[in-house]
Amino acid sequence: MSPILLNGVAVYPFRSTEELLDHTLQHPGILVAVNAEKILHATDETRAIINSGIGYCDGIGAVMALKRKGYPDVIKIAGCDLWLEIIARTYTSKSIYLVGAKPEVIKETVTKLQHEYPGLQIRGYRDGYIKKEDENALLQDIAAKKPDLVFVAMGSPRQEYLMQRMQQQHPEAIYQGLGGSFDVYTGHVERAPQWWIDHKLEFAYRLLKQPTRIKRQIHLIRFLFLLITNRI
Repeated sequence: MSPILLNGVAVYPFRSTEELLDHTLQHPGILVAVNAEKILHATDETRAIINSGIGYCDGIGAVMALKRKGYPDVIKIAGCDLWLEIIARTYTSKSIYLVGAKPEVIKETVTKLQHEYPGLQIRGYRDGYIKKEDENALLQDIAAKKPDLVFVAMGSPRQEYLMQRMQQQHPEAIYQGLGGSFDVYTGHVERAPQWWIDHKLEFAYRLLKQPTRIKRQIHLIRFLFLLITNRI
């Protein structure tokens, strides 16, 4: 399968989570959740990371764009679900490393994972409050412990830049950026109810819960205009 360019951003038209998992396990790299905002505000640096990795649709805007490009079966794959599906499929054979969130949240994440996936090999973990002088030690630890999967929950584009540096030290692993997924997993942040998710309205629920997000969501109108006028 080949990716499709949207404003220069390469996005794979995966038709199922299983298809994404099969591709990723065969072609390890950096998994990047792509939405309208990342497509619209792509820079040379973010494009380079996404295009050298595995960009997948984690937003209805990206799905709409690929459908207009002739891929009617493409689906939205939520990153906050995907990382757990990867673990569920591989935990008996692959090791993981976790980076991100507050100290108490990352500890709760590790405890919950160990309970839900007995025998899961967690090679290491640390919170997301990484000072510049701490980063080299983190990179060296990952290079030494060689985990198969590395999950980084720090928000974009910071997590993508960090994963790129991690990959330079340990290129054999699969990397995934998770944003606030550890907080959702441990119950510190409420996710949208299933009805909103099923009807592709999770972004609207978040907007209702956090009206300040309107500054970000307003860009969706511009994205839709560019999409309709075939400029993406």
